[in-house]
Amino acid sequence: MDTAAEREWEGLANGDLIDRAEQEGYELLVTTDQGIRHQQNLAGRRLAVIVLLSTAWPYARSRIEDIRAAIAEAQPGELREVPILIRGEG
Repeated sequence: MDTAAEREWEGLANGDLIDRAEQEGYELLVTTDQGIRHQQNLAGRRLAVIVLLSTAWPYARSRIEDIRAAIAEAQPGELREVPILIRGEG
């Protein structure tokens, strides 16, 4: 597992990031960018995208089993969202 920063890809726009990840053989992209669903057409893509619906790691960590399940079930060209409940919401 790598991060965009570790790969020095943090400056890439979403489409370019997905292109680069596919070129490098990645099969999955995990992001907190909730706009990616509306910005990218994943049809025909070789990788899947998992969107965590929070940037707060302490809350995301509490949903780790849901995140793992989304990763395990993800198919190429698919986008899955994992809701993350923030304390005080819902």
